[in-house]
Amino acid sequence: MSLACILTGPLHLSVQEQSSAAPAAGQVLVQLGAGGICGSDLHYYQHGRAGAFAIRAPFVPGHEASGVVQAVGEGVSRVQVGQKVAINPAHPCGTCAACRQGRSNLCERMVFLGSAAIFPHIPGFFREEFVMAEGQLTPIDEDVSLGEIACAEPLSVGLHAVHRAGDVLGATVLVTGAGTIGCMCVIAARLAGAARVIASDPSERAQHMALAVGADEVAATVDDSANWSGRVDVAIEAAGHPAALASCLRAVRRGGRIVQVGTLPAEMPFAANDIMTRELSYLGAFRADVEFDWAVQALRTRRADVRPLISAQIPISQSKTAFDLALDRSRSTKVQLIPG
Repeated sequence: MSLACILTGPLHLSVQEQSSAAPAAGQVLVQLGAGGICGSDLHYYQHGRAGAFAIRAPFVPGHEASGVVQAVGEGVSRVQVGQKVAINPAHPCGTCAACRQGRSNLCERMVFLGSAAIFPHIPGFFREEFVMAEGQLTPIDEDVSLGEIACAEPLSVGLHAVHRAGDVLGATVLVTGAGTIGCMCVIAARLAGAARVIASDPSERAQHMALAVGADEVAATVDDSANWSGRVDVAIEAAGHPAALASCLRAVRRGGRIVQVGTLPAEMPFAANDIMTRELSYLGAFRADVEFDWAVQALRTRRADVRPLISAQIPISQSKTAFDLALDRSRSTKVQLIPG
């Protein structure tokens, strides 16, 4: 038996025992190393839904995780018992038009662990043990922590956002929102060769985190720095707030680029004419594709150092404490669940 964090509706969280399963051919039994609580997990916890995806049955959240191999099924050769592994929560079909075009993050039949998009829901990683397909695991032999490895998924989101922006070598990049994803975008922009990375967030703690992972300059809002207005090459909206998007539109230069990675309200005012008159490029960035592998490589070599972002690691048995801490941005950035 092993423990699992279960959500059944808004603020209705419990910890329950679940039976352990043996891996079949091509599968691997994994013990959780660390599982990061993401913004979508917090939406499920607070509201019982994340965007259009509502909880309709008892549901195990969590899509950011690392683990340790406990047992392998027949034919498994990529990983061995005792190895640390990074875990990709995405399982695309590989045959739809999006997959064939090399954009598997847009797969029409995506199975994404820890998401309520599919019913029956696919359980996520906030469990002490789970069985995974071998192809979703990457072995890690380097001396990096399980907490760092669990950051591969959010880092891949930042890398994908910057990849969608196009060439940023030598560019000035603004990131609005300096939570986990915003900070991952800061790291990604640095890795891609941006000359100057600036971040805005009303939280002083978030500003400090952005500086810790490589931002050159921070402020509460774009309007707090007159030097930003109309002078940014690329703006990445990672706050999920209408005011942050408006800041991006004010900050980018003529012909500049805006990438939306944050989830904005379904209905909101939008300065569409700015896109036309200033010939701005407006792009969306959803999850990640090959960037997950890039993230793993950057973490295993510590070219991306995410350690400043990990605020706490709390046993699954204390899941409610962990979720409540994750909701408090004044005290946390990335809270992770661990076995126990």
